[in-house]
Amino acid sequence: MGDPGGLSGLEYIFTEVMLMILMPMASQDYDPTEASIAWRELSQLGFRFQFASVDGRPASPDPRMMTGSGLGVWKSLLMARRDAVQACSAMMAAPGYANPLCYDELRGSDYDALLLHGGHAPGMRSYLESPILQELAAAFVEQGKPVAAICHGVLLLARSKSSDGRSVLYGRKCTTLLSSQELAAHALTRLWLGSYYRTYPETTCQAEVTANLQSASDFCPGPTPLLRDDPEHLQRGFTVRDGNLLTARWPGDAYNFARRFAELLSGN
Repeated sequence: MGDPGGLSGLEYIFTEVMLMILMPMASQDYDPTEASIAWRELSQLGFRFQFASVDGRPASPDPRMMTGSGLGVWKSLLMARRDAVQACSAMMAAPGYANPLCYDELRGSDYDALLLHGGHAPGMRSYLESPILQELAAAFVEQGKPVAAICHGVLLLARSKSSDGRSVLYGRKCTTLLSSQELAAHALTRLWLGSYYRTYPETTCQAEVTANLQSASDFCPGPTPLLRDDPEHLQRGFTVRDGNLLTARWPGDAYNFARRFAELLSGN
């Protein structure tokens, strides 16, 4: 069997496992890299996915990330790479993607793990602000089930409250999209895209996540994110694992994120 995106060796572990991963989707504007690379790598290992959207309709990725339209001279820097565009197209053609469940149909007990993608455009808000998803995420964390979140998906976790009323991230170490990344992308495009890169103009993803931690020192920024990872350069990606929680920052961590989630799902 060939190496599925840098996960060599793990495919033999998971061939017969067939765990079911719940992957709720933002109905529009999700980041294609952060959703589809993990889906593809884990699907090739034998994991199954249940998709869900707020209204039971198929989710749509952020068109700018898929095509580069409107990104101007920064198109090659900011849009999804070809491998991610291809993976996202494959995911949208996969069985089950066209018929997702509604958020309000979901029962956490039906699933073994939870994967929360990211994205920054305005269409992400209904996903990030969903009380149903926040309640589900809190239950997964408190029950010790594997939970992985990347970029703004970590913000959804930060808003998910434990039985004590605190964020499920309280007392945990984590990472998310860095303020420096969010503000830099905004500065490069704000003259023609306005607040497109500022999901919440009054704050940043890092600031809100950090505000929900026990200590600011529990936030782990990682090395300066200069290059995106890939199957041959997993070390470029950065993730933080704390118990049953795995977090990552941006599309450049996607392959490392998939690898570490596979390890978490294996019980390692």
